[in-house]
Amino acid sequence: MELTAAKKVVVFDYGFGNVRSAERALARAGAEVEITGDYDRAMNADGLLVPGVGAFAACMQGLRDARGDWIVGRRLSGGRPVMGICVGMQILFARGIEHGVETEGLDEWPGTVGPLKADVVPHMGWNTVEAADGSRLFAGLDADARYYFVHSYAAHDWELEIGNPHIAAPKVSWATHGAPFVAAVENGPLWATQFHPEKSGDAGAQLLSNWIETL
Repeated sequence: MELTAAKKVVVFDYGFGNVRSAERALARAGAEVEITGDYDRAMNADGLLVPGVGAFAACMQGLRDARGDWIVGRRLSGGRPVMGICVGMQILFARGIEHGVETEGLDEWPGTVGPLKADVVPHMGWNTVEAADGSRLFAGLDADARYYFVHSYAAHDWELEIGNPHIAAPKVSWATHGAPFVAAVENGPLWATQFHPEKSGDAGAQLLSNWIETL
């Protein structure tokens, strides 16, 4: 029986993300992983993972400096899979507001990332997710599975409307900390999570495996 080659995933290294923990988690999930900021390697991988930690504005500047905005846009225009994690998800929205300062995001999705509407911030620790119906990202995972979050900002609304009945509507999953916020999105080749699957134990490993299976 012929063995299927492992999918090649690039963890995009632009200075803002837990690239080593992401590398280990993806390898555990069965991918062939490379950490690099190289344009060609990032473009040609089966999947591109964009991590992100820290401030929205700093991540966006780092991504632009590394031509990551071009890479994400070019990959998506060709239907090539991209996955964002934590701030790597937040920068996919049109804008972020931190400390009253508005910063343009990648604008793959409309909407604003703003402060969490909660008494206790940051949201740090384990929480459940209300997975979207028919989610492939959360396939095989129980409703009470818990995922690891570390963030003070989130998208609280989903504003993208699909008017074409021939295009599948995005699958949006939610979590709650003070108020509901977007926890994960599956939108064609673009997937993202607000939580850290690479720090979410067996549930996170299953989730990453689900993504890799789609590559």
